[in-house]
Amino acid sequence: SAAIMLAVPAMLAACPTRVLCTPPRPDGTADPAVLVAATRAGVTDIYKIGGAQAIAAMAYGTETVPKVLKVFGPGNAWVTSAKTLVSSDPAGAAIDLPAGPSEVLVIADADASPVFVASDLLSQAEHGVDSQVLLLTPSTTLAAAVGQEIERQLENLSRADIAREALQHSRTIIVTDIGAAIELSNRYAPEHLILQFAGARESLPAIRNAGSVFVGEWTPESVGDYCSGTNHVLPTYGFATAYSGLGIDQFLRQMTVQELTRDGLAGLGDAVVSLASLEGLDAHAAAVTLRLGDGT
Repeated sequence: SAAIMLAVPAMLAACPTRVLCTPPRPDGTADPAVLVAATRAGVTDIYKIGGAQAIAAMAYGTETVPKVLKVFGPGNAWVTSAKTLVSSDPAGAAIDLPAGPSEVLVIADADASPVFVASDLLSQAEHGVDSQVLLLTPSTTLAAAVGQEIERQLENLSRADIAREALQHSRTIIVTDIGAAIELSNRYAPEHLILQFAGARESLPAIRNAGSVFVGEWTPESVGDYCSGTNHVLPTYGFATAYSGLGIDQFLRQMTVQELTRDGLAGLGDAVVSLASLEGLDAHAAAVTLRLGDGT
């Protein structure tokens, strides 16, 4: 799914160079589903590399991996750290956003389904031991029911051990009301925010900081990971306060162009000269006055 989320917008943006790195499986081969998804989206350069070393290879280039201008994609804490390092190095590469270990925050009221809430929390906990899941609710009854349901559902998960370890640093927080939950969520700025309470849609204007929002009991986070149409590469670590999720715009850049006539320059000249004088930049002013015949 990550290959789809990254390769499709790169294709739509018509990026001339598209390089994909994917970690090899235990038998040394690349995942065939990743290869199909990437090639169908127009990626021709695929390398069996993962982790921080893949970030370094793409950012700086190697004998086999071409250097790129911008690195995209989520990863673990090592990948996120590597992306941060190369983005601060002039010889490195720009990055899309800080997208590290998965996070989900669920806000639920007393009428929410414990089964649904537990499944949403576990769908993120199973990502990795460094994932974090949070439940905010004003209902102690719901909180207890969700805890029991988590234990029941864990028995049927192939990645139960990973989910259990992630749950060790996850939390259920009892709040006074839904308004307090929204305020706390905005401070946490979760990667994924699930709203399972009455009037959730009407509360959207109060949501300020979240990577992607899932409204109502019939909108599991899983659909955003795969096929609802949104991108699942999202800011983590609270960076949703400053970053948006990945979109086609991040594969593009803008360049401004201006062309003036003599009359156009004359119309702007006084403003340029005044501002240049305030900044003590005489050559800036002269570039205008010399053209208009007002200087020597």
